[in-house]
Amino acid sequence: MENKIRKLLDEGKPTVNTRIWSTWPTIAEAAASCGGFDYLEFLAEYSPFTLPELENFVRACELHDCGSMIKVDYQNRFFVAQKAMGVGFQAVLFTDHQNAEQVRETLYMVSPESPIHKGRFGYPNSRWLCYNPEPKQMEYAAMNASVVKAFMIEKKDAVEEIEEICSIPGVDMVQFGPSDYCMSMGWNVCDHRKEVAETEKHVIEVALKHGVQPRCEIYTLEQFEAYKAMGVRHFCIGDEFDILKDYWTNVGGTVKERASKL
Repeated sequence: MENKIRKLLDEGKPTVNTRIWSTWPTIAEAAASCGGFDYLEFLAEYSPFTLPELENFVRACELHDCGSMIKVDYQNRFFVAQKAMGVGFQAVLFTDHQNAEQVRETLYMVSPESPIHKGRFGYPNSRWLCYNPEPKQMEYAAMNASVVKAFMIEKKDAVEEIEEICSIPGVDMVQFGPSDYCMSMGWNVCDHRKEVAETEKHVIEVALKHGVQPRCEIYTLEQFEAYKAMGVRHFCIGDEFDILKDYWTNVGGTVKERASKL
C-alpha cells in the first residue's frame, strides 16, 4: 500500500495523529474509524507487545485508510524497527539518541542494502512483500526507503547537535521531548518551564531551517494555535493512557467526592 504519511510529507501537507498504548487492534480500529487522524502511533517503548500484535495494529489502521507509526526503545531499536517495517508500519519514531553519530547509525541499519541507499536492511520475506508475486528488489528497496524516520530530540547532547542531526539525509521529522531533556540536564520540568519552552522553540526553528518537519504533542486548541504560529504543521493529539487517566481522575474523582456526601 502507498505510504500515507510519506505522501503527506512529500506534498507539504499537515498531519494529525494520536498515540495508542493498547495492543488490542479494536482500539486502533476505533480510533482510526473516527476519521480525525492521518495516522496512529503505537507506543512500543511503553507497552508490552508480541510480533503478531504489531501486524494486527497495522491491519486495523489499513481498514480505515489510516497510516501507522511505531515508537521504539533505543536499545532494541534495530530489531523492533525492522520487524515493524516488515509488517507494514509506515513510520518509525526513534527515542533517546544522544548525538548525530547515533542517528546516522540508526538510519544505516534501517535503510535498504542497495547501491543507492547504502543501508543494512535486506529483503525479508514479511507482510510488506505482499506474499506472491514478490515485488522486484529495487521496487522493494524504494518502498523500504519510503518509511518515515522520526527522531525524538530529548537529550542535552542531542539538542546541542540539533543542527548536525537535522542536516543528516534521511531524517524526516523530529519531536522535542521535555521530560528526558530535563532529566539529562538534572532538572525538573516544573522548575524550568521557561527554559524548556525556549529549547523546544530552538529545535523547531532549526528543523524548519533544514527542511525537517517538527512534530508537537498537544492537548488543547490553544496549544495548536501557538505551535501553528511557529510554523509547525504536524501534531500529536493526546495519548490513550493520559486521556483515560485524566477522565478517571477528574470525572471519577469528582463523582466519588460528591457521592461521599450523599
